[in-house]
Amino acid sequence: MLLLPALNDLIDITTTRAAATQNHPHLPIYLLLVEMSLISALLVGYVMCANKVRSWFYILTLSATMSFTLYVILALEFQRSGLIRVDAADRTLADLRKSMR
Repeated sequence: MLLLPALNDLIDITTTRAAATQNHPHLPIYLLLVEMSLISALLVGYVMCANKVRSWFYILTLSATMSFTLYVILALEFQRSGLIRVDAADRTLADLRKSMR
């Protein structure tokens, strides 16, 4: 009786994990993300145009911050194709599968 509930929980969590990795935001979410990036860059550029001298520090900081933020969001969404990987979690599940044989 102790084995069946634990096995059932194991199957449930793997099914939940598999379903979570297959669910992705729809295209309008990504378009909204890009649109918000462009709007914020436009507003910063509008505020900075009042000065006669361009501040390259602010321009590069905004560009780097927006690029890094978008990259991290997309890398976390698609975890198997990028620098942020979930190999350790996959290895744990593969080891568990080997031990069940």
